[in-house]
Amino acid sequence: MKNILSIGDIIVFVIYFVIVATYGYWIYRKKKKAATDTKDFFLAEGSLTWWAIGASLIASNISAEQFIGMSGDGYFVGIAVAAYEWIAAIALIIIAVWFIPIYLKNKIYTMPQFLKTRYNETVALIMAIFWLFLYVFVNLTSILYLGALAINGLLGGQYLHVVMIALSVFAVIITLGGMKVIGYTDVIQVGVLIIGGLATTYMALTMVSEKFGLGHDAMAGFGALMKDAPDHFHMILAKPDASSSQEYINKYLVLPGILMYAAGQWIVNLNYWGCNQYITQRALGANLQTARNGIMFAGLLKIMMPIIVMLPGIAAYVLQKNGHLPGLESKDGAYAAILGFLPSGLKGLSIAALTAAIVASLAGKANSISTIFTLDIYRKYIRQDASEAKLVWTGRITVVAAMVMAILFTWNDLLGIGGAGGFTFIQKYTGFISPGVFAMFLLGMFWKRTTGAAAVAGIVTGFTLCVFFNQFAPAVLGNETIFYTAYPNGKGGYEIPFLICMGLAFLFTMIVMIAISLAGPKVNPKAFVFDKGMFRISPATTVLIVVTLLLLSALYIRFW
Repeated sequence: MKNILSIGDIIVFVIYFVIVATYGYWIYRKKKKAATDTKDFFLAEGSLTWWAIGASLIASNISAEQFIGMSGDGYFVGIAVAAYEWIAAIALIIIAVWFIPIYLKNKIYTMPQFLKTRYNETVALIMAIFWLFLYVFVNLTSILYLGALAINGLLGGQYLHVVMIALSVFAVIITLGGMKVIGYTDVIQVGVLIIGGLATTYMALTMVSEKFGLGHDAMAGFGALMKDAPDHFHMILAKPDASSSQEYINKYLVLPGILMYAAGQWIVNLNYWGCNQYITQRALGANLQTARNGIMFAGLLKIMMPIIVMLPGIAAYVLQKNGHLPGLESKDGAYAAILGFLPSGLKGLSIAALTAAIVASLAGKANSISTIFTLDIYRKYIRQDASEAKLVWTGRITVVAAMVMAILFTWNDLLGIGGAGGFTFIQKYTGFISPGVFAMFLLGMFWKRTTGAAAVAGIVTGFTLCVFFNQFAPAVLGNETIFYTAYPNGKGGYEIPFLICMGLAFLFTMIVMIAISLAGPKVNPKAFVFDKGMFRISPATTVLIVVTLLLLSALYIRFW
């Protein structure tokens, strides 16, 4: 494998860097108000177009955990991992039609603000702290670690910490310009991401075609993948039985067949896209139609993402299986292994695409951390009389502090991200709070009786039950119950698929919250008031919904 970059690769990468940096600086100079206005700095209020919102959503979402982690799960499991992307497209429809109107009508700028408006200060403060810990110690660290690991592998494997610092500095520079700079530079980032990602996939399929003696033909390479690894082209994994190998059980633990569609998959996506500062922040400064168009545009882009982030992993599996990819030691190395074989120039473009995804996500996550800390903690509990300029500078200092902490915790992989597998690490540990958070948001939006006491109980119950089902349930309740089946994990114990754990935690959390709320007033004074027309959609939005659903139906029918 060739890991040394050529002059052509370096030139391509430098051109990418200069374009992004120059454009970002131009946006910053053009909109100097961002230096003193908090709404403009944190939300780019009213200035992002629908295509900028959609591109920024994708650029922030697609990062190292997809390029490296999802490609790794593509190598290990196959196309079933595309469920995270394709169900997200449906989740985005739900968010655009039902969630965003509620946020915009009530002038919600942060998720803790939503909780304060609908419930009380206690709920908002608890969740603000939760989100800060999650964003810094799970999301920011995993993006930084996986991204640095991949790029370092392409540079020969000796520059991990240098790459880590370089990615952090690049992201901080963009973030300090505010959400407007992030949003518009994300348009370039997502363009580079898609072009470079598609080029990598094309070359990976072409490589498979050549190794199988089918000529220089990407479509023939795709056919070879389906023929040589048919087990990697099924969306739904069958439930393991007594004859199943440990390897197959491990796959099922990650993606538990049809059951995940009745449980955790929806919670993961609806919570991520609809109750997540990191994501919703892009749309909260726009008007309703612009926000909806941007979200629907992102949904269409999500449908094509598995081509970019998953197919190279399956190609790596087939190449390694047939002896054409020696030295591949773990599934998270699959994408970098493919990049190592790309020709001069194209490797630079692919690294630029990977860097774009990493930097955009780091910048978006850092901005969300800064927004929550500054607006929901610093302004409310530390300096209530802080000026707009002081708040903006506090936000910038928070960005730098968060990135420094991420570097410290990823320096020697203190959190064990590499051992868990990047994509699984993020989904599993984010899932510890997702059921409680989503139940709290869902009932808070659409059931007027939900109380603040129920919300606090929901946070505690959701987290506690997730920990219980993930860590202790098989030992306490047994391996086979009416609610779940636990499977041997190959480490001497039994484990329930974490997506099933999320579904169970969500179910019981909803029951607890409903029971507590029934003891309160029939209508909570803080309940949201709906307009009859706020959920009405335009003909253009209807067309986008129909197109999205038709495309997804065709994919599931073909690869069921």
